[in-house]
Amino acid sequence: MTAEGALAGLRVVELGQLVAGPYAATILGYFGAEVIKVEPLDGDPIRGWRGIDEDGTSLWWRSLARNKRSVAIDLGKPQGAALVRRLILDADVLIENFRPGRLEAWGLDPAALRAEKPELVVARVSGYGQTGPRAPQPGYASVCEAFGGLRHLTGIPGEPPVRTNLSLGDTLAGLHAVIGVLVALVARGRLGRGDLVDTAIYEAVFSCLESVVPEHDRLGVVRGPSGTTITGVVPTGTYACADGGRVAMGANGEAIFARLVTAMGKPELASDPRFAGNEARVENQAALEAELEAWFSTHPAGEVVAALEAAAVPCSRIYDAADMAADPHYAARGMYERVEVGGRPLALGAIAPKLDEHPGVTRHAGPDLGADTDAVLETLGIDAAGREALRRDGVIL
Repeated sequence: MTAEGALAGLRVVELGQLVAGPYAATILGYFGAEVIKVEPLDGDPIRGWRGIDEDGTSLWWRSLARNKRSVAIDLGKPQGAALVRRLILDADVLIENFRPGRLEAWGLDPAALRAEKPELVVARVSGYGQTGPRAPQPGYASVCEAFGGLRHLTGIPGEPPVRTNLSLGDTLAGLHAVIGVLVALVARGRLGRGDLVDTAIYEAVFSCLESVVPEHDRLGVVRGPSGTTITGVVPTGTYACADGGRVAMGANGEAIFARLVTAMGKPELASDPRFAGNEARVENQAALEAELEAWFSTHPAGEVVAALEAAAVPCSRIYDAADMAADPHYAARGMYERVEVGGRPLALGAIAPKLDEHPGVTRHAGPDLGADTDAVLETLGIDAAGREALRRDGVIL
């Protein structure tokens, strides 16, 4: 294990707000990159969203902006845009998630930046991408999950689609942007020039639709929601237990299915022709689900999990935040990292994946607004007098 992250020495400038682009930068920073986040003078709105700490700062911000340096610059002022241009040209990667055209309006056209510095990698994250008829439209995760086909697949058949209580589309877009950045950096190592990574939130969602596209193209099938199960794979689902707990279970492989029904005390179901193979189980899903629901509903969740784990059947109680914090496996895997905020420890969730030689780490929580403005501008050769003049002009905080 090395002290430095795998991306140590890589400088990233983050422009943008909220989730998708910033999450991509968070991942790069977690694995060692220096991330300079440029915020407006009133800060990223995430600073005030959801659970607020006693100092008035969002705990979401403390997590999403971990390991970053905060520089507060007014991009709307020509002096501010000129400063940011200098920061970008001193960096390896630019990540931005403004609506298409916003950077160009500030005089920060990625094509011009890359012409001046060909090795620069620019990652642009937006709702619908940089081209196409929808490109100019605003696109939050909620609407892009709908447009990208994900929301149609969620919930109970016949009822309105539901969403996870997370910005899933933004997270998927951030992950796809990171993939693009890393691919571009590998190519830069061979070819000596960077690339432009165009990530659309709806496309990040669309990329996760498995066989939805070919099934529609070849078979005319429009897959819909399936409740707690998944279409075409039986048995897998979530089942209510006698004590009100719920257990998720998957046993669609033949050997696992035999172990499941044996644990249920009904080994004869393994040789029942109605349930011989996944195709037969799909055709007779209602009958099998009735058997499963009868067994789960007459045993408490803990007893169900113990029996299934003893039989090597994949299963878990449905965990909430308290369950995860109490489970020893999370602790053993180092999934809770503690940093100091306001003189007290604060737990942040670790970011996957695990690397043996170059593991990621949370070095500090999201910083206060403009905490690093002076230090970062000093690297550009702007002395104290110059910074004070910029403050008087309202260019920096």
